[in-house]
Amino acid sequence: MTELSPLRRRMIEDMTIRNLSPATQRSYISAVSKFSRHFRRSPDRLGLDEVRDFQVHLVAKGVSWGSLNQIVCALRFFYGVTLGETTIPERIPYARRPAFTRIYFTGT
Repeated sequence: MTELSPLRRRMIEDMTIRNLSPATQRSYISAVSKFSRHFRRSPDRLGLDEVRDFQVHLVAKGVSWGSLNQIVCALRFFYGVTLGETTIPERIPYARRPAFTRIYFTGT
């Protein structure tokens, strides 16, 4: 069994304190891990420019708006709660739902 990094352990503890479901915790850890692997650096050494580049990369890959927003939630949690950043989380934009999805589900 591999040893958890102090940063990952801290994030897991932060999610547990806030009573996030195990599925949400797995999703958030996976998202931050993918972000980190994409740049081959620890996520605490990455900033807003890298977050934006990662979002552009995900959109180019065709990731759905729902998956993209789940990653945004994970990164906002990581920066805002685990790292205690005050300005980065609010500057990470959510993706908008595609217009055809809004029309289909709302009936308008």
